[in-house]
Amino acid sequence: MEQEENHWKKCSSCKQWIDFESDYWTCNVSTCNRKRTGMVFCTVTCWETHLPLMNHREAWAEDQRAPSRAKFLAQEKNEKETAPTRRIVRPEASAQSASSSSAQGATETTPLNQDVAKEILIVASRLKSYILARSGMNTSEKVMAGLSDIVRKACDEAIETARRDERKTVLDRDIPKPS
Repeated sequence: MEQEENHWKKCSSCKQWIDFESDYWTCNVSTCNRKRTGMVFCTVTCWETHLPLMNHREAWAEDQRAPSRAKFLAQEKNEKETAPTRRIVRPEASAQSASSSSAQGATETTPLNQDVAKEILIVASRLKSYILARSGMNTSEKVMAGLSDIVRKACDEAIETARRDERKTVLDRDIPKPS
C-alpha cells in the first residue's frame, strides 16, 4: 500500500485518505477494532455503511484523533523492532532423504518462540464444564498447563507421523490414540 506524505490511513468504507492529526471514527465493537481488522472511518456516514454488513446489535461511532506523522512513524519503527522474527530451519537429513527432498521441495519447520511454546491450548470454560457435569467437581487453573503439555506432545507425534508419510497436512489418523 503506497502512502502519501500527509495521510495516515484509508477509510474502511470509501477508501479516501484520513490525514495525520485529523478526526476519524471507529466502531465501539471490539471485533472492528482488533489490530488485524483496524477499521477506521473518515465520517460517521462511512461508519454507518458498515453496520448492515457487520450485524452489530448495539453499536456507536467513537470520535478519535489520528496521530501525528512523527508519532506514527515512531510507533511503526517500534513495532518492527519488537516483532518476533521467524526463521525457516531445514531439519538435518541423511544424504538419501536430502536428494529425494530436493526433488519434491525441502521440508521446512518453524521453531517455536517461548510464548507459543507455553501457551494454554485448552479451552478452560469447556473443560471446567465437562468436569463439573461429569463429576460435580471444580477444576484448578493449573490443570490447563498440564493438559496443554499433553496436547503439545500428541501434536508433535502427529507432525512426525505426517512428515514420515511425506505429507504437509496433519490428519486425524496421525494423532496417537489414548491407551
